[in-house]
Amino acid sequence: MTDLDTPRVVTPSLVLPAAAGASPVPGAEFSPAVLAKLQELEERSKQHEQNLRPKNTVDGYAADWKQWEQFCALLELPVTAITPGSLTAFVEWLWWQPGWRQGTYTAPSTIDRRLSGVVVTGRTEYGLQLDRKVASRARYVLKAKVKEMEKTEETRGRGPAPALLVPQLRAAVQAAPENRLGIRNRAIVLLHFALTAREHEVAYLRLRHIKEVEHGLEVDIRVSKIAPRKVRVPFGSRPSTCPVRAWRTWKDAAGLTDPDDFAFKPLHNRWHTPLPGGLDPETIGNITTELAVRAELAERYTGHSPRRGGAEESRRAGNDRKVIAKQGGWVENSAAMEGYFEAGEGWEENAMIGVL
Repeated sequence: MTDLDTPRVVTPSLVLPAAAGASPVPGAEFSPAVLAKLQELEERSKQHEQNLRPKNTVDGYAADWKQWEQFCALLELPVTAITPGSLTAFVEWLWWQPGWRQGTYTAPSTIDRRLSGVVVTGRTEYGLQLDRKVASRARYVLKAKVKEMEKTEETRGRGPAPALLVPQLRAAVQAAPENRLGIRNRAIVLLHFALTAREHEVAYLRLRHIKEVEHGLEVDIRVSKIAPRKVRVPFGSRPSTCPVRAWRTWKDAAGLTDPDDFAFKPLHNRWHTPLPGGLDPETIGNITTELAVRAELAERYTGHSPRRGGAEESRRAGNDRKVIAKQGGWVENSAAMEGYFEAGEGWEENAMIGVL
């Protein structure tokens, strides 16, 4: 245990939800019956917001909050004590918690996500009016710890997923078996790449969400971690890696006609006939990994690799960052998207070009 054994506890100054019986609208006075109805509508609104979140996001926030509860119990703090100081101490505590692999500690990316989970849960579940920079100091401390970790060459976590670039993408889809299973998996990986999508965005696509038009596909991504978006997918220059042709082939092979059915469906283990329901996000990611293994690619590609690869290849093609962000559903000037590009940049414009 670190110096958190004897922590300095700071009394938080928080703006909590309105007291019971108080009007939720400043300057307005409501009867108890109206207040009760407004409270009921507020609860229904919160539940609706939660239902719209992807399951993996909900599960992630729940895990983050569980860790926060353990930390608060250790320091004898209320769980609503979400302040810059308590979040910084949370980072210190998480830094020495066990990692996913025996003998390691929690990965920095996991700690960063736990900070987000705690802040979001505090706002949505407890009505805390937290400053948007409430976790800034904690993240600054985390970055400093990462720098120190790099000096010692310590490794934590799995590391970022490698980008599935076009050469590896071609090898992966060519390795797919020549049957309905292979047809489906090729369509999944190619559309995953072309949409620069998250796994759950592909998993929850319905047939009605994919419209065939003159220039390719118009895909209406309704279930997304950030916000719904409509993405256009043009024909590829090579038939073997064209997402539009791959989608058409899969739709015909599976006999998909019901607009409310899932776009990508599980298949019978032996006969490869379509089964009811759809695929979960984990399976969407596993398909990329399995095809990469079949192709004997050097790196271990994951479900995040097509998203990274699609964004990076688009950058290399000279597309504007705003266009890439719109395709993948990133906010403008997204730090996450820029982080994808850092590894690939530096070759087109390099200080040593023409020097040696």
